[in-house]
Amino acid sequence: MTVDQAYFAEMEAKIPHGKVRTRFAPSPTGYMHVGNLRTALYTWLIARSNDGTFILRIEDTDQGRLVDGAVDVIYRTMAECGLTHDEGPDVGGPVAPYIQSQRRDTYGHYAHLLVEKGHAYYCFCEKTESEEDSGEFGRAADPCRSLSPEEVQAKLDAGLPYVIRQKIPTEGTTTFHDAIFGDITVENSTLDDQVLLKRDGLPTYNFANVIDDHLMGITHVVRGSEYLASAPKYNLLYEAFGWEVPTYVHCSPVMRDAQNKMSKRHGDPSYEDLKAEGYLTEAILNYVALLGWSPKGDLAEQEIFSLTELVKAFDMTGISKSPAIFDRAKLDHFNAVYLRNLSAKDFHKAALPYIRQAVKGQQFDTAAIAALLQARCEKLTDIPEKLDFFDTLPEYGIDFFTNKKSKTNPEVCRAMLQAVIPVLESLPEWTNESIHDALIDLAARLEVKNATLMWPVRIAAAGKLVTPGGAVEICQILGREETLRRLRGGLAKLEAR
Repeated sequence: MTVDQAYFAEMEAKIPHGKVRTRFAPSPTGYMHVGNLRTALYTWLIARSNDGTFILRIEDTDQGRLVDGAVDVIYRTMAECGLTHDEGPDVGGPVAPYIQSQRRDTYGHYAHLLVEKGHAYYCFCEKTESEEDSGEFGRAADPCRSLSPEEVQAKLDAGLPYVIRQKIPTEGTTTFHDAIFGDITVENSTLDDQVLLKRDGLPTYNFANVIDDHLMGITHVVRGSEYLASAPKYNLLYEAFGWEVPTYVHCSPVMRDAQNKMSKRHGDPSYEDLKAEGYLTEAILNYVALLGWSPKGDLAEQEIFSLTELVKAFDMTGISKSPAIFDRAKLDHFNAVYLRNLSAKDFHKAALPYIRQAVKGQQFDTAAIAALLQARCEKLTDIPEKLDFFDTLPEYGIDFFTNKKSKTNPEVCRAMLQAVIPVLESLPEWTNESIHDALIDLAARLEVKNATLMWPVRIAAAGKLVTPGGAVEICQILGREETLRRLRGGLAKLEAR
């Protein structure tokens, strides 16, 4: 089969040159896992820190694993995280299309060119689809590698189905360079003749990504270290075509623990799971950036980075060879920092849906409730359980009134509530300041510590040992009528013992 050289010249002429170009190339097979998000982030950071171009490419050649809606998840996640792309299926670009299934004819041209160059061959053997996808193949067992051109043509003329396999050299070694792991050399005898083009005319991942990376002018390829084993085959393909090899950046895996990689199959969270669990996007990104990368120089001790700060700080040399362990407690810490750094208005907006899960009463000031919470929660999903006393006072026991630190017991608390109720009844206005000043003044007149007075007020008002705010704040939000009703109920409980 004679290839059309003009086609290849035209394709080469489209390739952009002269600046860093990176790509994030997810398969639409499900959610955006933490490892995928980290790959996207590092790829984006390499482009942005070098004033380069960031490309989104959808790799959908494995048609059997496609999941409806997964492409929308990719777009939504990238947009929420601020990882904007300069070229892609939705924005176009000079090397469109950016969806692999729409580039089907392209791969066939290059597979046949590789056959003509002697670096690939037609294989007519019966293989399972899974073998075609994985590239698993014992070289010695396949007679097609040594078929003469005449024999090949006869089978093609007969219409026999075929795949095209890479013809790996049987001797010598292949050396490739990785920005993180350095030079790695492998014996060619250990490499299998991987499938490049399947029977259905679609390429395997290992072939398509090499063709697309070259034709899109990709200068840096970021992927997981599990692809280190395939890198020698990629190098041989680049060399067979006479193309420049891009910079490989292989990132070590994100681990659930010291022995196990993170996996959705084992219940490990995706980006959307983490969002649903009450983590802020900014906190997730900041934490994910530090899963296998650390800043250097003056920033070596810094942990909190905005996306803009990450662009300025990011350097590939900071990526570690060692696997990173996903530490949920560390993520909680990051999220708490980000929640506390929000403006009161932004925190209220973020917290409101969670406040309303527990507080249905429209009479309560949700902005005031949010102010109680901002310094007291690590995740937004912590909020509802902290607020269950606003709508309905929970049942609580007399023992709640006993607290050694506050020097209270049921007898002391009865006396305190007897003194507090008329003072609060007579307040001319119901504000934090007026309630606070009245209670502090009363404690001084009763010659007791502030805590001795505040403890029974808070217990009677909230019915809980732990609350997101003190007695003053809770009373102010509950309002005069509801506060007094609850304090009278607490007093009745103490007088009935």
